[in-house]
Amino acid sequence: MRDTALMQMALGLTPPWTVIGSDFDAEAGRIDIQIDFPAGSRFACPSCGAAGCPPHDTERKSWRHLNFFQHQAYLSARVPRVRCDKCGIRTISVPWSRPDSGFTLLFEAMVMTMVSAMPVKAVARMIGEHDTRLWRVVHHYVDAARARLDASDVTRVAIDETAAQRGHNYITLCVDIDQSRVLFATEGRDASTIAAFADDLAAHGGDPEAISEVCIDMSAAFIKGVGEKLPKAAITFDKFHAVRIVNDAVDLVRRAEQKRESLLRGTRYIWLRNPDNLSERQRETLDELPTRHLKTGRAYQIRLAFQDLYRQPTEAAVAYLRKWYFWATHSRLDPMIEAARTIKRHWDGILRWFDSKIANGLIEGINSLVQAAKAKARGYRSMRNLKAMIYLLAGKLDLRLPA
Repeated sequence: MRDTALMQMALGLTPPWTVIGSDFDAEAGRIDIQIDFPAGSRFACPSCGAAGCPPHDTERKSWRHLNFFQHQAYLSARVPRVRCDKCGIRTISVPWSRPDSGFTLLFEAMVMTMVSAMPVKAVARMIGEHDTRLWRVVHHYVDAARARLDASDVTRVAIDETAAQRGHNYITLCVDIDQSRVLFATEGRDASTIAAFADDLAAHGGDPEAISEVCIDMSAAFIKGVGEKLPKAAITFDKFHAVRIVNDAVDLVRRAEQKRESLLRGTRYIWLRNPDNLSERQRETLDELPTRHLKTGRAYQIRLAFQDLYRQPTEAAVAYLRKWYFWATHSRLDPMIEAARTIKRHWDGILRWFDSKIANGLIEGINSLVQAAKAKARGYRSMRNLKAMIYLLAGKLDLRLPA
């Protein structure tokens, strides 16, 4: 079998495209495969699909293909512009590449598979391409997949922010709870992010008024945004954020008391953990402390009691929270009193958990995935790149990669 026939079969080319030759440069580690079409060939118009359009002229182009063994492989061909009676002069699309790409479809499929598992810069180094070219590929497939996104069945969402860059740069993630996928990512963490999500939801066949449940933290901006743009959604305040508020109050009590009680030094993480999660050494330290006589010990017990709220049966939740609130506000510990008042201001959303049973644990897991990818990549040059990776890693997109 001649090498041209072998290449023809391997590339899966169909008439009028044929392999007419190949050149191998051993020193450069590169193989070039020439593709052409015979004189008299006719093509379909890329705009209207009319068959039998004759070539008007041609332009030679090349595309990076999958490696030939360890050598870089390139396809080159004369790409015709056809003359259509209806549409005029149009450049056709070749079957092995998408328009305006310097890569073949199979090469792009390999790139998208690799960047799903490792940083784009690392992939670029491995395959010998500039990462800017690979980002164009990523954005093409992610944008195309998001354009096809169907959000018509979305009714429950979780919304939270995550750090985008050092400093006060954040990105807000909106997650479909039922399908465990990121629906929308946008810069900022104010009420406008909810408005942007509502617009994006509508653009993908969803209905903002069909959203019945939303899980958020106690951010005033998120509360305002949900009230204005998702008017029929019942708000559940994330239980992990609620516990964190009380936990932070315990730490404030410890810091103030530590100035007078030196035995509290080095015990910070004991009070931030649950008893079951303490190491043996931490448990011994806790047992040796006169917790009954320490303000920090009382604050710790109040925090543990608040956590136990979420273990109560639904019918007992309101009475339990009322007792806890009375205890916290009469504790004579200012940080605990302030935390209890914060809980009181968000009373209905906290108790809503007993009906919805939703929390931001899912979105926290996605945040961890995003932060891990960002750390491996040592950050992203632009917010657009970060959002593309979020959608790629956690959006469950149908990329429709060529096989």
